[in-house]
Amino acid sequence: MARALILVLDSVGIGAAADAARYGDEGSDTLGHVADWFSGQRERFALPNLDRLGLGAAAAASTGRVPPGLTAEGPFAGRWGYGVETSRGKDTPSGHWEIAGLPVSFDWGYFPETVPAFPADLTSAIIREAGLPGILGDCHASGTEIIARLGEEHVRTGKPILYTSADSVLQIAAHETAFGLDRLYALCAIARRLCDPLGIGRIIARPFAGDDAASFVRTANRRDYAVPPPAPTLLSVAEGAGRTVITVGKIGDIFAHVGTGTVLKAAGNAALGERSLEGLATLPDGGLLMANFIDFDSLFGHRRDPEGYGLALMAFDAWLPTLEAALRPGDLCIITSDHGCDPTYRGTDHTREHVPILAFGPGQPAGPIGRRETFADIAATIARHLELPWGGAGTAF
Repeated sequence: MARALILVLDSVGIGAAADAARYGDEGSDTLGHVADWFSGQRERFALPNLDRLGLGAAAAASTGRVPPGLTAEGPFAGRWGYGVETSRGKDTPSGHWEIAGLPVSFDWGYFPETVPAFPADLTSAIIREAGLPGILGDCHASGTEIIARLGEEHVRTGKPILYTSADSVLQIAAHETAFGLDRLYALCAIARRLCDPLGIGRIIARPFAGDDAASFVRTANRRDYAVPPPAPTLLSVAEGAGRTVITVGKIGDIFAHVGTGTVLKAAGNAALGERSLEGLATLPDGGLLMANFIDFDSLFGHRRDPEGYGLALMAFDAWLPTLEAALRPGDLCIITSDHGCDPTYRGTDHTREHVPILAFGPGQPAGPIGRRETFADIAATIARHLELPWGGAGTAF
């Protein structure tokens, strides 16, 4: 049995899904296009440890080509393949819930790309219940751009900044000191309740600090207010069976803290890696750890920064042997992703892509697992490894 880990490299997709055109994402390829960018700049791009686990081979299986700087040649130190999302969205909750064995078969609610973006009765209710002087934004926007544009007016007027994106989300940005962090969280809780009838997946608190538009920066005190999963997930099944569950980063928020056990928070991939090692050191036999590495998506994918994205991938790759050294015989670790966010693609939103599935650990077999028709195959495989009763979606590989 030993232990099991799921490491989600947020947004590291490996090629457009067959239905990508329906989402406006035809031709997207996060990993491949990052590698192409480095090749075009004649800069080094190499992921030897992820390649050893089969990342290049998984990318080639997905797209028919090996990204520059990677290889599809063995020998491999684990099982490799790629997953196809069956959930209807390309958002964070849909991807993570499906990884945990619960594909999203319903449609989330979305806000239109209009100005204003939010229904008048919703904004009126938020203003009234939270005692606000009004709101700013009320549109689709990039988080960093809208803070730079409206942050000073927010500090001057006390009006929080509300905005959305192509995801099922309402984001609220406010200055940690001028507005107050606890007040921001309370405002998000009100918005969560008011957005429930609209089917909005997440309300996200986006606190920031700084003195003016030139110095405003988002802080690590982000908090997501998500809809609870409507059925059991791998996490809740493990917790219900009396197993130790440890979740790292924003996993707790994504699952609305249902079945997420001990939550370890951190800011940035390096710190998230340290907290994952910290959790692994205390994880007993039969336990489950799930971690999200957010920087790929939030710092580089949405900001369309292929260089930063590639450097972050190489930093994770360099850290990977440290994780491997902490694994015990029989442990199973699966590295995957929840969607794409191609930093060379138009716009700033997620992209509908296949995701890598790399399964490894001391004593684990190696070789291809092929195309997996749902991310939920990960949950089914972990459940079998941990000898958990599993009635959810997916087929173990």
